[in-house]
Amino acid sequence: MVRNASQPASGQIGQMAPEFVLKDQNGADFRLSAFRGKRVILSFLSLAWTAESAEQVKVLEANNEIFESLNTVAVVISVDSVP
Repeated sequence: MVRNASQPASGQIGQMAPEFVLKDQNGADFRLSAFRGKRVILSFLSLAWTAESAEQVKVLEANNEIFESLNTVAVVISVDSVP
């Protein structure tokens, strides 16, 4: 589904996100609820590993200490299917 940018998103900044469970790179369950009480930055990337993807991950990693001081965790989610 394509959403027009002028349409409101289903969630709002600061609003609690609904629970979801995904498999991580090792096949284990990743649960958003594991981070309850923290702010979570969700970064959706393609594993095609473009220069933009690499730069985004580097920026997230470089700012990890700042995120920790703000009780925030950055999570990168691949939008690619599992091979």
